[in-house]
Amino acid sequence: MQNYFLKHKKKLLTVFILLLWFAFCLPNKLFQDPYCTVIEDKDNHLLSATIATDGQWRFPEIDTVPQKFKEAILLFEDEYFYQHLGVNPFSIVKALIKNIQEGSVKRGGSTLTMQVIRMSRKNRARTVFEKLKEVILATRLEFRLSKKSILALYASHAPFGGNVVGLEAASWRYYGRSPNQLSWGEMTTLAVLPNAPSLIYPGKNHKILFTKRNLLLDKLKLKGVIDAETCQLAQQEPLPLKPNSLNQKATHLLTRIFNEGNTGQRIKTTLDINLQNKVEQITNNHYQRMKGRDVHNASVVVMDVETGNILAYVGNTKSKNGGEVDMITASRSTGSILKPLLYAGMLDVGEILPKTLVADIPTQYAGYTPQNFDKKYDGAVSADNALIRSLNIPAIRMLKQYGVKRFHGKLKQLKMSTITRNANHYGLSLILGGAETTINDLASIYGSMARTLNHYTVYNGKYNELDYKRANFQKKKELKKPVLSNHTIYSAASIYWTFNVLADLHRPREEHGWENFVSSRKVAWKTGTSFGHRDAWAVGVTPEYVVVAWVGNSSGEGKSGLTGVSAAAPLLFDVFKKLPRTTWFSPPYDELEKIPVCTKSGMRSSVWCEASDSIFVPISGLKTKPCKYHNWVHLDEDKRYMVNSDCYPVNQMVRKSWFVLPPVWEWFYKSKNPNYESLPPFKEGCIQQLNNMEIIYPNNLKELYLAKELDGSVGELVFEVAHRNPSVEVYWHIDDQFVGITNHFHQLEVAPSVGKHTLTVVDEFGETIVKNFTVLE
Repeated sequence: MQNYFLKHKKKLLTVFILLLWFAFCLPNKLFQDPYCTVIEDKDNHLLSATIATDGQWRFPEIDTVPQKFKEAILLFEDEYFYQHLGVNPFSIVKALIKNIQEGSVKRGGSTLTMQVIRMSRKNRARTVFEKLKEVILATRLEFRLSKKSILALYASHAPFGGNVVGLEAASWRYYGRSPNQLSWGEMTTLAVLPNAPSLIYPGKNHKILFTKRNLLLDKLKLKGVIDAETCQLAQQEPLPLKPNSLNQKATHLLTRIFNEGNTGQRIKTTLDINLQNKVEQITNNHYQRMKGRDVHNASVVVMDVETGNILAYVGNTKSKNGGEVDMITASRSTGSILKPLLYAGMLDVGEILPKTLVADIPTQYAGYTPQNFDKKYDGAVSADNALIRSLNIPAIRMLKQYGVKRFHGKLKQLKMSTITRNANHYGLSLILGGAETTINDLASIYGSMARTLNHYTVYNGKYNELDYKRANFQKKKELKKPVLSNHTIYSAASIYWTFNVLADLHRPREEHGWENFVSSRKVAWKTGTSFGHRDAWAVGVTPEYVVVAWVGNSSGEGKSGLTGVSAAAPLLFDVFKKLPRTTWFSPPYDELEKIPVCTKSGMRSSVWCEASDSIFVPISGLKTKPCKYHNWVHLDEDKRYMVNSDCYPVNQMVRKSWFVLPPVWEWFYKSKNPNYESLPPFKEGCIQQLNNMEIIYPNNLKELYLAKELDGSVGELVFEVAHRNPSVEVYWHIDDQFVGITNHFHQLEVAPSVGKHTLTVVDEFGETIVKNFTVLE
């Protein structure tokens, strides 16, 4: 054996080198071509695609070939595909004889495997040496890949005329459908195209293409693949005249996917193409109505609550004015759209009950003076009504009570991506549009809350930490196991109450017209309008779906009259009308407690409350204080005056419960609530024991500024006091110097010098308010 090796070592070494070369003669990746970026819906329907970077419509490689194409292409190109190892000697001999007889190359004799090799080598010149290379490489490819994979490579890279490459791109470009949906006539047309794509490109030489297609159909009939009737019908089908435009659905999502580094990939999304079509049409119908008001952009997301999957993604309108901007990921001012999150947070920690009274009075914090949309005041309003009506001042006062840092931390827990600065940067304006958000964030947050509420009974009163997650547009196979906990970001009870409040059909007085578009189904919905009317928001939630709509100009240009309720809410409800029937949330009774609540104050009933309602409230609400606005008062026998033991016989006193608001609250509350009864005055000679007077403006008397008038003179300061008995005379003093008397309307203009001063206000009964303040230029 050793002698044999020594004798033939050169030959053996040569054979080894050839085998080694054969083993590594193919590159690891056969094709280096760029591909289109393609997005499909959840059922594999084409949504949209970008052209490949080399200008070709070449979809990413497929791994399975439709049976019709397989039958047609093998009969037309390589009938013995499953019998050879990449090379068919009989075909080569036939081709050689034919070419000698014709005196030129008329027939190639290449198998499909050899054609795959030739396509990967960019169709080099047809020489004998090149053909020999193809034979060797084709044989090697047969050892590497299965027949199924080789056929898929051919279908993915075969030329179909013009800049159309691959079966899938050809199917969509010529027929506007997936290859799996093509008829026999259509599939055989595509099967004969790669044989001479430049010669029989659809739209040219139709007779040649028609003849080749029908001959192939006859062959399929003779082979028993199709019957005579199918063959006859297929041969009567018309040929495509020209390539069609591809679907252009969810184009902003396609751009987003492309920009996120998924170039040249096929992405299966969670979108539903039928719903996508409807929502795109609705959005553009609204755009047609809005553009006359110089409002050009709108965006909508529809999300499935259970999975967090986005079902419709409309990034913008088709407007030429900023329509290319994807508003789903754009950061925009929140307006009032975060108010429900504050309401839920305060319910969750037991700082309010659902209907607790909140002050709606002139308010100023460190120079910040918020105003309601209508620039009016209610004096006092229930927390739920303030949320429904989207009142700004109650929201600011609630945030002050709850704490900006705590609310800021809650938004961070909710993974609101646009909260990038500390709480002090935003301050109290955080609740009124001082921060930014995105449609994607809002869908994620409200969807997570709905999911948490849905799952409360599923997990037997526990919470799945994974229920709070980002909205997702890419289909995922893995479902993570629940991570159960006793705590979560918002309790089920606080979410339930918040959604029920938002489902109330009544809407604020300034939001007229809501009854014209709201649907009959129960939807928790909230609108928002940013400062300067730049952004109109609407978000709607049911147990099944979350819909978020935004309307405005992507340039940031505001338009007078652009509000959430007039622009975004109609769009929101038009979308809801296209969704399947929805249900409503089940009460999380394990987290609710039925307690008596004062009908006037919304607080836990006290012994002084005259009327109470028993309602289910979050268990955390048991920590709230009992009603502080109902008090016992002592009246004379005629019930005309308040009295006390200093001036009236105790045995003749009438004791009565009275609903008493602070003076400033009462001042505004009376004008909106005519049934409100102010306390009667004290009987003459009685010592007053109640606080009847309070400063309305300025409510922050620490530092005041004297403004200059247009003529350069120094302006005056305006002081205003609320008194339970407007007819009482009020005496004003600054630095112990008398400056005036007011009656009925207690407002006084003064011009104190720059520096420190003391304001003293005394009514005719001797009740006194003393405040120190500093005047600055």
